[in-house]
Amino acid sequence: MEKIIIIGGGGHAKVLISVIKKSLFFEVAGYVDFNDHNKILGAQYLGNDYNLNEIFSHGIINAAIGVGQVNVTQKRFNIVKMVKEIGFIFPPIISKDAIMNEDVLIEEGSQVFDGVVINSGTRIGKFSIINTKSTIEHDCHIGNYCHIASNAVLSGGVKVGDCSMIGSNAVVIQHNIITSNCMIGAGSVVTKDITEEGVYIGNPARKLR
Repeated sequence: MEKIIIIGGGGHAKVLISVIKKSLFFEVAGYVDFNDHNKILGAQYLGNDYNLNEIFSHGIINAAIGVGQVNVTQKRFNIVKMVKEIGFIFPPIISKDAIMNEDVLIEEGSQVFDGVVINSGTRIGKFSIINTKSTIEHDCHIGNYCHIASNAVLSGGVKVGDCSMIGSNAVVIQHNIITSNCMIGAGSVVTKDITEEGVYIGNPARKLR
């Protein structure tokens, strides 16, 4: 198995470590964070961002972003840019307890957690989070740096633009398009295309701001 380090030491990192520990492909070498949280599920603290060059020089080249995205932000983008400049690569992380049917593409750095179902013809862009028990039906296209939160449901043919978040238990009805930089609130139902950036809540989802 190849070694991989986790960037971040919070709650998202804990879930990510637990998923990777079940993997047949990677072994968690440890995590970096500006705060020492001691061991996280057995993963050692390796220092902060300033130690990444040293870690890379020791032959560990795989990294995974352990920072969750709770709103529309460039934080994950900035972390990726910094870590890639050192030379690390970001393989997709896919739970062995997820269901991915035929003809599904998961791009660089994206993470698919336990209980997720992704059906045929779907494309997941770079550095997106497909969180626990979410369902992405056939022929969906998810952009880069998106977050599909726990138990969200995307019906067939849905398209989600870059840096958008679909909140927990939200539903997007089939063939609807959500533009980039949107947040769909928890439990909301998207019944028509969303073409303006912003925050949307309710059933049907309406723009809050």
